Amino acid sequence: MKNILLSLSAFVAVFSILFTGCSNEESSAAMPRPGKAAKFVLRVGFDAEFPPYGFRDEEGNLVGFDLDLAKEVASRRGWGIELKPIDWDAKDAELNSGTINCIWNGFTINGREELYTWTEPYVDNSQVVLVKKSSGVKTLADLAGRVVEAQADSSGLAALNDEEHAELKAGLKKVVEVPNFNQAFMELEAGVCEAVVVDEGVALSFVKDHAADFSILEETLKSEQYGVGFKLGNEELRDQVQETLNEMIADGTFKSVSEKWFDGKDVTIRK
Repeated sequence: MKNILLSLSAFVAVFSILFTGCSNEESSAAMPRPGKAAKFVLRVGFDAEFPPYGFRDEEGNLVGFDLDLAKEVASRRGWGIELKPIDWDAKDAELNSGTINCIWNGFTINGREELYTWTEPYVDNSQVVLVKKSSGVKTLADLAGRVVEAQADSSGLAALNDEEHAELKAGLKKVVEVPNFNQAFMELEAGVCEAVVVDEGVALSFVKDHAADFSILEETLKSEQYGVGFKLGNEELRDQVQETLNEMIADGTFKSVSEKWFDGKDVTIRK
């Protein structure tokens, strides 16, 4: 019996040594090697229901104009990249917590200049009104007495609330805030609302596939510019992204990405 206990003790000791060796080997393999810096990861925050800038395609893949630009920047700089769909209302909390390190999603600079550290503007955009062709709405004045929807915390909602359009807003039956544009478009189609205020690029993307039933009013509510937003004070990351964007504009990459997503149109702001 004593011999059996001794043999069992020896087996346990050998097993412990082997297990410890394996554990140490796995731990050391998972840790960065001495002198080797961990690879930087660009964590891009975006609204995944904002075509053509960032959205899920029919197969569930994350795609879009801004996502293509972000991936190209990361590739050229040798960075990793994480595309992180976020609740748009929570974008500041996500940025401040470090869950994301930039907001890249048709993000309007105008009116937010002092809230973030920005790249230079790279796209011109306007806030437009999308309606059903059968609605009879042809001008902004025709919106009187109608229900209008806009995404919460969006530039479209800000445009409606602007003092410049106080008279227009006062004449509306109601302004409804929705969490995303997909919901707004579905409710426009169902007749829940009669117009949607939305970024021009998003409206163009929608009308491209629904031209028989929907149209964009010629009058715009507001013009604006898009940039990439970083946590206030993060100039180092901003400068690196800006440098690479400039290269992409100069060598024509930006133009080709734009033409891919905007039906052959170059939306690039050139210096």
